[in-house]
Amino acid sequence: MNLKTLSNPKITLKRTLQTALLFDVFWERWHVHGVSLEDIDTVRQTTTSINDWESNWNRLAQQKRTAADQLLNQGLLVEAEEMYRLASLYYNLIYWIFPALNEQKYKWYQECLMTTKLADSTSSIKTEYPTISVGNSNCKGRIRVPTNPRGCIIIVNPIDSSKEELFSYESDFNQSGFVTVSFDGPGQGESYIHSGQKGNRIMWQDFIDNVISHTYERFAGTPIYLFGTSLGATWALYGSSHPLVSKTVAVSPAIEFDHLNLPSYFLQRMDFCNALSPEERSMPDFNGVNFSSPIMLFHGQKDLMVPSSDMYNFYNKLPENKKELIEFEHEGHCCNFKLNEIRKRSIQWFTS
Repeated sequence: MNLKTLSNPKITLKRTLQTALLFDVFWERWHVHGVSLEDIDTVRQTTTSINDWESNWNRLAQQKRTAADQLLNQGLLVEAEEMYRLASLYYNLIYWIFPALNEQKYKWYQECLMTTKLADSTSSIKTEYPTISVGNSNCKGRIRVPTNPRGCIIIVNPIDSSKEELFSYESDFNQSGFVTVSFDGPGQGESYIHSGQKGNRIMWQDFIDNVISHTYERFAGTPIYLFGTSLGATWALYGSSHPLVSKTVAVSPAIEFDHLNLPSYFLQRMDFCNALSPEERSMPDFNGVNFSSPIMLFHGQKDLMVPSSDMYNFYNKLPENKKELIEFEHEGHCCNFKLNEIRKRSIQWFTS
């Protein structure tokens, strides 16, 4: 692996944009998180450059913000909140395309943050914005607190995601009576934008431990659950060994980094915000980890990134009475089109 080659932002940006414009599978993640297929088709048909990408998604985001303002003026708070969240997701998509810190990445993330807070201010669910320390950096978070919560779900985001992207997860869990705790980890979202510091194994271990401790201190006596997807699921598995965690759900976790079939553009993007060297890479070392709390795994049998053999080997090593594996025959990585079902089944399992 030639890291000098990987660390060219112009080349990485070009390859990411080409992938987005050429391959339908790229859009599964963004569609299931809320981006409409009509808007995706429009952008793909009218985009040939990064400037087009910015202007097209910005135009669509502004349309949704305008619609949200109108709904708010009409007193339609629920509808306004949803439209603000879609606008924030579209800004998030513009921010996401840039692999390295630059003026554009910072600008569009600020738009995402501002629009997310507009949605939060409209919502009936209270939102808090805590900060925790990890090493020499601060990690920013959002905690959503429904009335009379029956548990706390810590959402561990995919490695290239941010806490603002997975608002549909928050919504499902909040509506079922759970507090949601979501922080940008090392190399992610707001934490990365303000510090520029890459994540590594030690920082991620400290991050997961500190998020769990913060949640316990804020909501003492309330059960703590972990929910993660992709590399976020991998770190959720690490967190499952923490004595304060009751149960963990991991969707498509990466088990062996060297076995992953990662797209080249994705690996290049990771190099800007997370260490890739074997000694420091942002993957937990499962040797010696005590999986003391129950774990539910979800796996798509058509997952091209995580080999089924890795999943089965890991599952077989877990304690017999503290594990469950649910597979979907036709799903790929992250089981995107089953995520609504997965969240519902997770809620039922957390409270069983």
